Amino acid sequence: MLDKVLIANRGEIALRILRACKELGIKTVAVHSVVDRDLKHVRLADEAVCIGPNPGKDSYLNIPALISAAEVTNAVGIHPGYGFLAENADFCEQVEKSGFKFIGPTADVIRLMGDKVSAIEAMKKAGVPTVPGSDGPLPEDEAQCLQIAQRIGFPVIIKAAAGGGGRGMRVVHSEGSLISSIHVTRSEAKAAFGSDVVYMEKFLQNPRHVEVQVLSDGKGHAIHLGDRDCSLQRRHQKVIEEAPAPGIDETARQEVFAACIKACQTINYRGAGTFEFLYEDGRYYFIEMNTRVQVEHPVSEMITGIDIIKEQLRIASGLPLSVTQEQIEFRGHAVECRINAEDPKTFMPSPGQVDQFHAPGGLGIRWDSHLYAGYKIPPFYDSMIGKLITHGNTRAEALEKMRIALDELVISGIKTNIPLQMELVRDAGFYQGGVNIHYLEKKLADSH
Repeated sequence: MLDKVLIANRGEIALRILRACKELGIKTVAVHSVVDRDLKHVRLADEAVCIGPNPGKDSYLNIPALISAAEVTNAVGIHPGYGFLAENADFCEQVEKSGFKFIGPTADVIRLMGDKVSAIEAMKKAGVPTVPGSDGPLPEDEAQCLQIAQRIGFPVIIKAAAGGGGRGMRVVHSEGSLISSIHVTRSEAKAAFGSDVVYMEKFLQNPRHVEVQVLSDGKGHAIHLGDRDCSLQRRHQKVIEEAPAPGIDETARQEVFAACIKACQTINYRGAGTFEFLYEDGRYYFIEMNTRVQVEHPVSEMITGIDIIKEQLRIASGLPLSVTQEQIEFRGHAVECRINAEDPKTFMPSPGQVDQFHAPGGLGIRWDSHLYAGYKIPPFYDSMIGKLITHGNTRAEALEKMRIALDELVISGIKTNIPLQMELVRDAGFYQGGVNIHYLEKKLADSH
């Protein structure tokens, strides 16, 4: 097992990694920006190193500072968490070149899956179902682009190959606006991502967002921990996630699980990963793979009893997975609500001091957060301050527990999205299960 791990992140995920390390007897190094010196995991870690000023680019995105911190503390591994440098192939490469273990996939695999075009090509080879599309970058030839669109069938979506976070996309409903849309997306992609490579896909009208959690040791052994539904989204940001995804065709589900396992073996995947799909009319369409642990990993942990972070640490230590696929039992249903420091109506971030704080409790209630009374939420980072997760024998029971837990959760001094979450877990459409990715945006638009 790794002797000492540097946690290259902040907030709730840093605390989550720290707890897993403690359980495995691994010593911990917390890194932090100036303003983050009072974070809970910084106080609890064996060692702490300040890596720079408050803006992310000067601290959590500063690769030399992170590697220097690992060197001075004699850390063996570096866990990137999610966000920041978690899917940065250059960071992974520099970590490994400096003699440390990167707790995640190899740089080559991060690059392969980070480019949407190469990712889709790799998935096709492995037999993972993909969205009908241009099968690679769009050519410069306008007539060829038009032919591709006609073959796919309108509406289509133009996407930046290097895009992410909902940026660099444009939906086209007719031939007349196709060419101008391609030009605009190219120039936007160049400005935002430094690459003007774009590709085209069929635009699915009312899909759900369903994803599959995998663990793979990089030596040919891979397992899945079932699927999750993350369709309740606002501006491509997930708001509520649940596992398993409700109302999925079981034959299609088992086929996609098998395809994801095969894909892990084909690309020699190492670590925890997530295959993201759009699901419509009983069919899956691969959109991307996240080569890191995800915000919503707890719902998969709750229904399987598998600690995903501990498995990541085992894999990075060169140890086998602690379970085989046959040993995994799927039990009940889990729901996660992301709690953000933001105005529940305008969604403007709401940094500031937490005056009162009370976490809910009870059987099947989990609260993943770095908050405590008196903690000052800084304005420099993502607004997520916690995740409330409930588990029940049935979906209805998990949702009932979530309603009670949200009613118990007290965070005062700042604005939070708790009122919105309270409304969503009581929403009739969501309660039925299987809403599409446009559901929340439409609901919010209708309420204004």
